[in-house]
Amino acid sequence: MQDGVDPSSFCYDNYINARSMKSAESVREQLKRSMERLNLQMITTDFHDKEYYPNIRRCLVSGFFMQVAHLEKSGHYLTVKDNQVVALHPSTCLQHKPEWVLYNEFVLTSKNFVRTVTQVRGEWLVDIAPNYYDFSNFPKSEARAQLERIHSRRHMQ
Repeated sequence: MQDGVDPSSFCYDNYINARSMKSAESVREQLKRSMERLNLQMITTDFHDKEYYPNIRRCLVSGFFMQVAHLEKSGHYLTVKDNQVVALHPSTCLQHKPEWVLYNEFVLTSKNFVRTVTQVRGEWLVDIAPNYYDFSNFPKSEARAQLERIHSRRHMQ
């Protein structure tokens, strides 16, 4: 943030929840202290690198790999492991319907919604959480078929 800019005003002017930003800053500081205490190297992708945002989304997958939904040919999403029909919550800011979404919240109203979503890639699921994405105990679905194709392509290389 630029010097002389009031953080609360900046958040208000840019439709950002100031309390959430303070919470995120607190979590970052806790993680930083833990890494320093454990002598872990703090590394990051350069902000101008084309992998900056994909790396953030990969990091989210490593923590929320169980909360993924796949866009089926019928046009609706199914949660990957338990095949629940869900829709993107109206508050989402995605301008399109990506094939794979990772969600933070499952909201039950008159309809099942996933909220706080981000686009992810099927390859990341197979690479980051291979034990979870073991197809032997997966229900049959388009998501399973797609992940099996990704898995076989990976093992053919």
